[in-house]
Amino acid sequence: MKKSALLAAPALAMAVAALPATPAAAADSWSFQAELAPVNNSTAAGSAVVDVTGQEATVTVEVAGAPALFQGAPYPHAQHIHIGGQGVCAPPTADADGDGAVSSMEGEPWTGAIGVSLTTAGDTTPASAVAVDRFPAGAAYTYQRTVPVDAATLEALQSGTAVVNVHGADPAALSAAAQAKVNPMAPDLPLASDVPIACGVLAGSQMAVPEGPADTGVETAGTGSATNGLVGTAVLGVLVLGAAAAGLRRRAAGGR
Repeated sequence: MKKSALLAAPALAMAVAALPATPAAAADSWSFQAELAPVNNSTAAGSAVVDVTGQEATVTVEVAGAPALFQGAPYPHAQHIHIGGQGVCAPPTADADGDGAVSSMEGEPWTGAIGVSLTTAGDTTPASAVAVDRFPAGAAYTYQRTVPVDAATLEALQSGTAVVNVHGADPAALSAAAQAKVNPMAPDLPLASDVPIACGVLAGSQMAVPEGPADTGVETAGTGSATNGLVGTAVLGVLVLGAAAAGLRRRAAGGR
């Protein structure tokens, strides 16, 4: 019994030392938000929320005050997450050709290039930048979709340089010079379809906490204070057993 008690304390100490510094989580999760303000003299505004878990993001975009019709049909409003730029919305001074509208190309040094196309279905890469049949349409809409995010997009989100642009200006609100131009990415469309009407920078909000452990079939320790309690209990056990072992040694010595 004395030998068992003496051996128990170092064994438990080794077990405590083996505990992970932080508990295993279901997946790395973050949340980012942006207020979408009118640009290019538009009346469109709204908000965007990007909740990232692992390599996927659930994106929610709400827009109101956008042009309602285009060529007699609901106006499709292309929307993208831009990355790789300065992480700001393009200012009016970005109008390099002086036509009174800051096009996507003119604004790219500020907003960056397209990282994710926020389409309603199908592909979400930059290849779908002008997939007008797969973007939300009309004067007001709420969009939500879970999309993949690559490393470059996640880095831009975490560094605060990711920008959301909503496109599709009222052609009648543009200058005559701008009305005469075409969309540089889709020459069969007018420049108005490319002109941003609302923009916002995605900033990190309170970290999203997964509701439970990953569905791996393996139970994991709790997070936060629960884990601290587990470690504290184990350490307390070491101290108690150590004290008991010391008492046994004193009694054994006294018996000699």
